[in-house]
Amino acid sequence: MTSPLIRGRPRRAASHISVRVAHALVGGIAGVVWLVLPWMTINHDVPVPNTRATPSAASVASAAAADRDETSATDLVLPLVAVAVVGALAGYGYVRHARRTRGRTRTSTSPGGAAAPAVAAAGPLAEDDERARAALVEADDCVRTSREELGFAEAQCGADAVEPFALAVRDAGAELAAAFRIRQQYDDGVPEDETSRRHALAGVVGRCREAGRRLDAEAPAFDLLRAPARGGPDTALEPAETRFRELTGRTAAAAATLADATGRHGPAATAAVTGHVEQAKDRLVFATVRFNQARQRGDMGDRAGAALHLRAAEGATAQAAVLVTCVERLAADLTAAADLVPAALTGAEAELAAARTSDSALPSGELHALAARADLVLAAVRDEMTAGPYDPLDALRKITEALAPVATGRAGALPAGALLAARGAVALADGFVAAHRGALGSTARTRLAEAQRLLTTDPPDPQAAATLAREALALAERDVRMYGNPIAGAAEHASGAAGAVVGGILLGGGPDGGPPASFGGPRTRAGRAGPPGRRAS
Repeated sequence: MTSPLIRGRPRRAASHISVRVAHALVGGIAGVVWLVLPWMTINHDVPVPNTRATPSAASVASAAAADRDETSATDLVLPLVAVAVVGALAGYGYVRHARRTRGRTRTSTSPGGAAAPAVAAAGPLAEDDERARAALVEADDCVRTSREELGFAEAQCGADAVEPFALAVRDAGAELAAAFRIRQQYDDGVPEDETSRRHALAGVVGRCREAGRRLDAEAPAFDLLRAPARGGPDTALEPAETRFRELTGRTAAAAATLADATGRHGPAATAAVTGHVEQAKDRLVFATVRFNQARQRGDMGDRAGAALHLRAAEGATAQAAVLVTCVERLAADLTAAADLVPAALTGAEAELAAARTSDSALPSGELHALAARADLVLAAVRDEMTAGPYDPLDALRKITEALAPVATGRAGALPAGALLAARGAVALADGFVAAHRGALGSTARTRLAEAQRLLTTDPPDPQAAATLAREALALAERDVRMYGNPIAGAAEHASGAAGAVVGGILLGGGPDGGPPASFGGPRTRAGRAGPPGRRAS
């Protein structure tokens, strides 16, 4: 069965082919009867010659025979013409009906009136799959960018002024989350048959288009809200530059925080954020350049140009904040995990003892094997703690995964440790995706969305969420490596433009990185962007 999440599927129009075929058959039969009738009425008896006929009578007979030959030829031609006309009309009606059916299928709508692709269109399933992947990438970029700019607009204009746009972002985010859910099910092999899988892909595209339509509908009003004319160019520049200065101080502190965490817990514990501080500094360099250009354009009276440079500077500031926050959160999570590991070990040993003595649904042999394996994991974690330094988040992951098959839930430290590790893994993956989205395909985003969903279910599934988050991070890092250098030239790298393209701050398509991304959906983005140049995998 097709998931009820799938929206945007084309409806099947009622077919009238059987009626047209019946008309064609009736016409054809009539033509055949007309064709055969002359032979049925022709007298094939040999006439007896009239011996008393005179020469004049012979002439009359000859003329009569000629008339009969002409009449017979006419009788044969007219039915043939009739059959041809009937066949042509039937064929024309069928072709016209087929074209109308295809047209209705192409223009069938998804939720909110957004057009969805034909699920029964000819072509391999891979083409539908590629369209769905590209739609997810574009919709995710639009939602993330719009959410970022919404924060700056709120700082400039206040929460009440941005409420309609905040609602649009929430609606678009809900549609996108549903699209990611369908895509995850598709990747898991659900549904199985080809027709249903086409419907699933059409549902993904339909949801993404509705998300984009919702943002596009509010983009013109949002541009007016943020127009530099509202109070002059400094109205938007001042709060953005204040945030920039605060972030500059946080970035310097994050470098010290990362060094301390690495020293206490080892390089493996902080590997996920290695390079984040340097990338944050790169984004801040780019923001500095664009803030200066925004002021210059504003002083020249070029308000539109000032707005574009300001948007690019704001985007870079937001991404620098994401990168710094990842470092700060990981350091805090490592400290919390280190405090929790001893209690988790004690609780795990209590769980094992209870499992061995209580009635279990597992066969005794299987229970014994699982408990023995858990004993080995706990011993290994204790050895890591003794040898030091060690990764406490990884230790929590090992403990909770080893105890999951036999745990009864008596030890409160185990669920707490599992949630701490899962939330940290999801936050790290989300931060990396946000700061490198210009280089990422759809698969890493899909795994991340599913991990986020699993943390919000009742009850949450922290182990599955953590596994998917680690997979998302690995896929995202692979995408960035494969994406390569988006801009050639030392000057562009010195100004941070290359990092801005990788981060999706600039849309690409030009030697300077192209125009900045802004609030809105695909239609708004297409009016400002050059070639996207990204993968949809």
